[in-house]
This record gives sequence, structure tokens and C-alpha cells, in this order.
Amino acid sequence: MRRVVVTGADSMIGTALIRECVKNNVEALAIVRKNCTKLGRLPKSEQVKVALCNLEELDSMADIAKMENDEKAYDVFYHFAWAHTQKESRDNPVLQEENIRYTLSAVKLAHRLGCKKFIGAGSQAEYGRVEHVITPDTPVHPQTCYGTAKYAAGNLSRKLCIQYDIVHIWARIFSVYGIYDNEETMLSYAIKQFFKGEPAEFSSAVQMWDYLYEDDAGKIFYLLGQRAEENKVYCVANGNYRPLKEYIKELQQAYGEGAVCRFASDHNQMSAGLQPDVSSLRQDIEYQPQTAFREGIMKMIQHRKKMYDTTKE
Repeated sequence: MRRVVVTGADSMIGTALIRECVKNNVEALAIVRKNCTKLGRLPKSEQVKVALCNLEELDSMADIAKMENDEKAYDVFYHFAWAHTQKESRDNPVLQEENIRYTLSAVKLAHRLGCKKFIGAGSQAEYGRVEHVITPDTPVHPQTCYGTAKYAAGNLSRKLCIQYDIVHIWARIFSVYGIYDNEETMLSYAIKQFFKGEPAEFSSAVQMWDYLYEDDAGKIFYLLGQRAEENKVYCVANGNYRPLKEYIKELQQAYGEGAVCRFASDHNQMSAGLQPDVSSLRQDIEYQPQTAFREGIMKMIQHRKKMYDTTKE
């Protein structure tokens, strides 16, 4: 693997993947939206080239697609970009349908660039509510339009990849966290509450959960590009799940003074947990996450504190 393409390169996992590519001397074409405000996240390296392109314009990226010869073709296409991810848009069927078309446009671009492998970012939301261990083969029952669109995008992009003779990997991402986590996640919410000196309110948090640090996620995607060779679905997660309350308590301890948590006592309202089976992933790419939750959450806390201190100034 010498050259890769990454849409959504400014996302948390996209950025982590590109950092991993730079470490391994792999050239990355980072495709980001024209109004992107997060280019500063990308590593400063000759190995990274940036292309500004909105999702609806992927079909017209002819200038990049014109390769002079096979030696300049790209090897792997990673598709992380996904529109309408805000909470109020995730269950809008009209908006989420657009992402299915964008994913197919990404496959067509991968074909024009000479890629032999397409790796799409799926989601645990495709499974819906599951009360037991989740494997790649667990039947899907998405509860939101977001999950439904992810599942449709995965299926249809696989069929198009088969037509183009491109290996298709659909990597269903579970709970990834890190310094570039968005503000809507539970961990981000809690850290912000602590910083403000206010208690963080939670459910009973007794459901099982799984957290994977962003650098480990980036490494997993890098290795999928390098080592996975068959059309396949994977669960991308840590694999060492435990009660969510334990994670929250560890976050509270890591933050230290001023961190106050309050938990609801009604266990009957428990939401479904996440218990991903990553055995096939580990078997195929021979990698186990290296970042303990305590280490990762300390990095996230330190980054957020700097960010909030700057905002206060």
C-alpha cells in the first residue's frame, strides 16, 4: 500500500488514519469539504495532499482522476465523509438518502483513481438494539434513518465494487473517542460539565459499553487497507467491553477535583449496550488496541481543558 485516498480526512478517525499513513511513508490524498475549518488537524507532511471537494461534487473530480500511468494510481480508497450527522438530522430520511448516493460516487471515484480496495465507514447503528454480543454477522435492525442509510450504503457500494473488481470492506464503527471527539458525545458532555464546575447527569449506566481510542482506530483502518483481502464486514471496536458506569467513574477519577457525577436509579429504563466481537478483525489484521481508556481519556481531558481555557480568554 503506497498511496491512499481519504474522504472526510478532517474527521477524528480520518485524521488518525492519515497520521498513521505518514508514520508508514504512505502518501494520502485528503479530500475535505470546501468550507472545511479543520485542516489544521492534518499532519504537515509532503506525504499529505489536500483536495477541496464537497460530497455532491465527487462525480466531477476529473482533474484528480486523470492519472498519467498505473504507477500513479492509488491503492486504497477510504470513505469516512458523511453529511447530516447532527442530532436533528440523523433521523431525516430525505437527508440521509443523500449519503447513499455520495457513497456510490465515492466508489466510482475510487475506480477512476485505480484503487483496488474500498473501505467504507459503517456504524454500529446498523444493528439497532441488540442485547447480546454483536458480531459482523448479527442481523441488522437499524432504528434510525442514519443506521438505515449506513446499511444501504454498505450493501450498494459492495455491489458496485464487485462490478468494478474492487475489494469491498465495510467497517462498522462502535464508540471511538479522542481529542477530536465531537461536542455531542457523552464523554465531551461530561468533561465540559466538570470544567464548568457543574455535575454531569447520567442514566443508571449499567449497560455494557466499548470504547476505542482514535489512534487505535486509525491504526485499525490502516491495517485493513494493508492486510484485509476479501469482501467482508468488520466490527471496529476495542473488544473489551464493560459496564458504562465503570468508564464514567474512571473519567471522573482522571479529571480529579471538581468532577461530580449523578446517576439515575431507575434501571428499568436501561438502553441497549454495545458488546462487539472483534475476533475476526484481530485474526485478519493481527492488531490489538494499545491505548488504555485511562491514558486516552487523560489526553482528551488535557486537550479539552486547553480548548476551554482559550475560549474563556
